[in-house]
Amino acid sequence: MSDSPNTPAAGPTGAAPDYGSARDFDSEPAGRELLPTATPARTRAAVRELVRPRRGLAVAGFATMIAATGVGLLVQPLLGRIVDIVADHRPPGDITLPVLLLVLVALAQGATTTLGLSLVSRLGETVLARLRERFVEKALRLPLEQVENAGAGDLTARVTRDVSVVGEAVREALPELARSVLAIALTLAAMAALDWRFFLAALIAVPVQASTARWYVRNAVPLYARQRIATGSQQQQLLDTIAGAGTVRAFRLEEEHTGRVTRRSSAAVELTLRGVRLVLDFYNRLHIAEYAGLAAVLVTGFLLVRGGSVSIGTATAAALYFHSLFTPVNAALVLLDDAQSATAALARLVGVADQPSPEPEKQAHESRPRTAEAGGTVTVTGIHHAYAPGRPVLHDVDLTLRAGERVALVGPSGAGKTTLAKLIAGVHRPTAGSVRVTTNGAGESGDGVPVALVTQETHVFAGPLADDLRLARADATDDELRKALTAVAALDWAEALPEGLDTVVGEGGHRLTSAQVQQLALARLVLADPPVAVLDEATAEAGSTGARLLEQAADRAVDGRTALVVAHRLTQAATADRIVVMDGGRIVESGTHDELCAAAGIYASLWKAWSGTRTTADETPTHHRPDTTTVKDH
Repeated sequence: MSDSPNTPAAGPTGAAPDYGSARDFDSEPAGRELLPTATPARTRAAVRELVRPRRGLAVAGFATMIAATGVGLLVQPLLGRIVDIVADHRPPGDITLPVLLLVLVALAQGATTTLGLSLVSRLGETVLARLRERFVEKALRLPLEQVENAGAGDLTARVTRDVSVVGEAVREALPELARSVLAIALTLAAMAALDWRFFLAALIAVPVQASTARWYVRNAVPLYARQRIATGSQQQQLLDTIAGAGTVRAFRLEEEHTGRVTRRSSAAVELTLRGVRLVLDFYNRLHIAEYAGLAAVLVTGFLLVRGGSVSIGTATAAALYFHSLFTPVNAALVLLDDAQSATAALARLVGVADQPSPEPEKQAHESRPRTAEAGGTVTVTGIHHAYAPGRPVLHDVDLTLRAGERVALVGPSGAGKTTLAKLIAGVHRPTAGSVRVTTNGAGESGDGVPVALVTQETHVFAGPLADDLRLARADATDDELRKALTAVAALDWAEALPEGLDTVVGEGGHRLTSAQVQQLALARLVLADPPVAVLDEATAEAGSTGARLLEQAADRAVDGRTALVVAHRLTQAATADRIVVMDGGRIVESGTHDELCAAAGIYASLWKAWSGTRTTADETPTHHRPDTTTVKDH
């Protein structure tokens, strides 16, 4: 069944340089428009929104980190105290107390650091989990045209690579970055407490570090953003090549597609190497700052000790403080690299998570109290639709499906049948015109889903068969699952599985046949219990084996509902209440089977060709039949 919004039960500082576009990488198709990426301001605002409900946890985590860092700053003065004891030739016993205090400091710092990192990590994981939920929720509701226009590679890169980068940053970079920044700030404050002149000497390194950081950020942000786009472009080309491998081989296009993959991979590798060179230049500049700052602190200490302003121990503590800055500064800068990469990935996730929900007025639904008349009424008025500008698929289509009526949709390949079916199901939005669904009741499930779509492309999710069925209705009991399976004649094989309804199916589990997969989709339809059902070649995958069984299952699944059936076999059309014939994106005939046969039009020709090749009353070998619907309209 469809995963469309209408059918949830069916499946489930400074100038900013150019961030690049898909066309920067090996001539992305001119009409392709990538999914949106959030601005830096919006990304920061989104993070604040996610953190706000967990302010208590954030305060506790960072307060503990401050305590841990503050305790750790006692090490240098204690070491300076030991230096003074030795320099003054005091008794060895005088060293005992500073040494014991060093041990206590180490224990306290270890405990508080562990607790602080744990709290910060918990905060990060909680926020990331909520962001993932928002991303998936909005990604599943993106208009199909938008996803197709962006390319599956863009969405795939965000779901995989970008989520992974942000996840690693939250688990590793965020806690360590918080710790490092606190260590830098508190260490500089401690140097000022020793003597303000040590603090000024340490500040000599700051201008070099600040200019280096600004230079890095200015170059890294657009570079990583372009790298993400290049990765998405590479994945899109791989998906296109692999998905069309048969066609590529048939037309001997291997070299052309290999060249495309190579060029897009080379573009991604080149951007990665540019990132490595950027990081190396970054560290070369920082080493200058470290050496200049340490030299300034040592010279200041020498002058102050000679002048009697401070003791040797104090000067030692100051030098140790500045030297101790190397680790957090380097860590913060290493993590700054990760942070830039994660920020670019986060902006791409927020860009999708911020997408508005589909506008309800695009397909109007009216709910009325349930009456004795089953199903709902579908009114299609003046529908025009084009997947690309200037290439219309449907032209001024008007159609009404009366409550409880079963309508078969037939016609030659490319007539627009699948497009019309998906417009009625809400998968696509019409370019012009409207689709109105007036329901007489929301079905027994009470979820108010007006239209459900079942196609021949049904996905079996990895997990127990019962969970796969409950995608249609999460609160369904085992008895209700069995009733749904019984309705589509699937209970026998389902209970015959190794562990019955608890048998793991899908990827890595028990493999279901094509017919069983379609029965699973039809059982979901029964559980969802929508007033209107759209079946788009839902029995086509069975071939001649099991075709009759699937047709009977489909009949029972739509019993009592308004149904639109894109008929793969004309036997389905012959038994429908009404047949609608499409050709060239228009409705050209409408009537019962007998009426259309007598009219000697397109349907009569199709039926004659069908009847002339049938080998039995019930089934015909698929390869003998005229292909009336198997090629997708778009």
